[in-house]
Amino acid sequence: MNMIFAEYLLLSSLVLGVQLFLHQTQRIQFVEVSDTAKIQCSSTENLEGGSNMFWYLRREGEKPTFIKRCLDDQNVSKFACKHETHSSTLEINNVQKTESGIYYCAYRYSSYLIFGNGSTLIVGDSYTKSSWVMLLVPFPHGSQVTGTANLACVIHGVSSPVHVSWSVSGELQEQGLTHSLKAKDGSLTLINHISVPMDTWTSGKNFTCEVKFNSSGNSVKTSTRYPAAPARECSHYIVPLAAGAGLLLLVVSLSLVWTLCPSALGFQPRVSAPPASEENQDGILYSHLDFDSRNRNRRTMQPLARGKRVKA
Repeated sequence: MNMIFAEYLLLSSLVLGVQLFLHQTQRIQFVEVSDTAKIQCSSTENLEGGSNMFWYLRREGEKPTFIKRCLDDQNVSKFACKHETHSSTLEINNVQKTESGIYYCAYRYSSYLIFGNGSTLIVGDSYTKSSWVMLLVPFPHGSQVTGTANLACVIHGVSSPVHVSWSVSGELQEQGLTHSLKAKDGSLTLINHISVPMDTWTSGKNFTCEVKFNSSGNSVKTSTRYPAAPARECSHYIVPLAAGAGLLLLVVSLSLVWTLCPSALGFQPRVSAPPASEENQDGILYSHLDFDSRNRNRRTMQPLARGKRVKA
């Protein structure tokens, strides 16, 4: 919301003062703690000694705040202004991490303020123990190749702003738009996103988000690409694999039912062996199978199963 507000002010300024344009060429600057930061703002017109020049700071997750008006008699302070005919430079002495953010120059034209495009100042190291970077990409939609695709680079758990850049197959792209969320512990989650044509996203090119946390440390890069080819190849195997898995499950289920409860499938259990009697003579064990009793029982039960009378 703050970025939208700043862009609205810039657009309004250009409409109201077409003949005056402020431009901040240095989009990002890394400075070590306790050093001096210098942020320049140039103009197409004479700035008249800088008496109508103002500076604003927008920290991540906060609204822009006024920090300096460049009057010649107020240059002896933490914030100092240095003037030339078509430029004004803000110097920040003994800079601290809390002074990281986006600095906007503004010039009072008539009764309106004309804003510059902003310069990001990163003081010290933004990386913390809980920092991580992740890419969010659109879900594949079959053969859809129209419209735009939105890609987001999420930077979690940083203490101050970071520098985010995008490249497509090695070609540097314009910086994306950043939104920020501030946690209760003061850490920041930054979401930087870009929009590309859908045919560019589905072309198989590598999309890389590079995050730089300080001036000297290594950056973190995460890359992705549209999984067009693997998705089409795997789709041919989905139906056969699903059918095979279903058949295997059916066979296993029938095997379990056959083993544990065969009567459920219309089969009778195996007939058990006829009863046996045992005799022990002179240390030798003899067994006798009584087949006659089994046969007698069958002849007795068959008429009962048919519902006929049985004579006594």
